Amino acid sequence: MKKLALTLGVLALTATASMAQTVRMGTEGAYPPFNFINDKGEVDGFERELGDELCKRAELTCEWVTTDWDSIIPNLTAGNYDTIIAGMSITEERAKVISFTQNYTPPAASAYVATAGDANLNAVIAAQTGTIQAGHVAETGATLVEFATPDETIAAVRNGEADAVFADKDFLAPIVAESGGALMFVGEDVLLGGGVGMGLRQSDTELRGKFDAAIGTMKADGTLNVLIEKWFGPESPKF
Repeated sequence: MKKLALTLGVLALTATASMAQTVRMGTEGAYPPFNFINDKGEVDGFERELGDELCKRAELTCEWVTTDWDSIIPNLTAGNYDTIIAGMSITEERAKVISFTQNYTPPAASAYVATAGDANLNAVIAAQTGTIQAGHVAETGATLVEFATPDETIAAVRNGEADAVFADKDFLAPIVAESGGALMFVGEDVLLGGGVGMGLRQSDTELRGKFDAAIGTMKADGTLNVLIEKWFGPESPKF
């Protein structure tokens, strides 16, 4: 009897372990405060903390994977990871290729930053490749120069290669604050997209449902707003 009970216990543990689905969370690791690599070489930031909590609520085992932004959707569809959680705004164009959860940040402002207050926003504007900001600049009639990483867009403004950079204001704000007056916001803020959500393969409806439900519980109990304020400040848009 004891042997039978032990055997059944082992089987139960094995079954439980096999039920714990491992999900690979794809992120860029280069877009603070959404996501970045900390001094320990680990993925950190708002989306790391959010993603870990979502996985906990969804009873999933999650592993973090970093990838370049310009290949982040192709790598998802190719199966190199299972989700995108990388400051990706929900847009109709992207939704033709991948599916999205509900948003985990509300639509937020994009902004221009330059080295002078009289910068010409109809001249040369830097933006990261494949972003909604790059698409917006292209529609304004300004000359768009695209870069693979957000850091390169800032460097282009500093070295005079571009008149201004256009990006998420949440990303730009600490850079402006730490520039000692060398960089400043110019022009008007612009609202783009439907907020930031997790991207998944269109076939992964069950997994999307699990994350959707987890995001919903974080909105309902207020913990999502607490995280947003922690990483983006008390004035940031909340639910």
